[in-house]
Amino acid sequence: MYKPENCKYTKTHEWAFAEGGVAVAGITDFAQHEISDIVFVELPKIGAKTEQNKRCAVIESVKAASDFNAPVSGEVAAANDALAANPALANQSPHGDGWFCKIKMSNPGELDNLMDYAAYQEFIKQPAQH
Repeated sequence: MYKPENCKYTKTHEWAFAEGGVAVAGITDFAQHEISDIVFVELPKIGAKTEQNKRCAVIESVKAASDFNAPVSGEVAAANDALAANPALANQSPHGDGWFCKIKMSNPGELDNLMDYAAYQEFIKQPAQH
């Protein structure tokens, strides 16, 4: 489980937990509530290049399809096969078993562009951000 308090956040509701040059990424609890019942995820391929704040995966719910944007630039080191097999994990455990991918960061300094937990909590209270 990646504690929400230890993660960094994007304005498009992805989280990143960085450890040793690799960032684990997923969607926030807020996002999974907004998206609702996730029925399919198209995860990035291992070795794919990511660019911060650009689409690297797709989330489909009973309501609509949504982009999953990479919180950091780099190369996909792992994709969560369990999530691909059971997309509901993103709803059930967005900061745990529902992680999306692991990215070997090409520029760890990009983490400074992301919000910390307290800033993200304030961000999601803004009605215009939903």
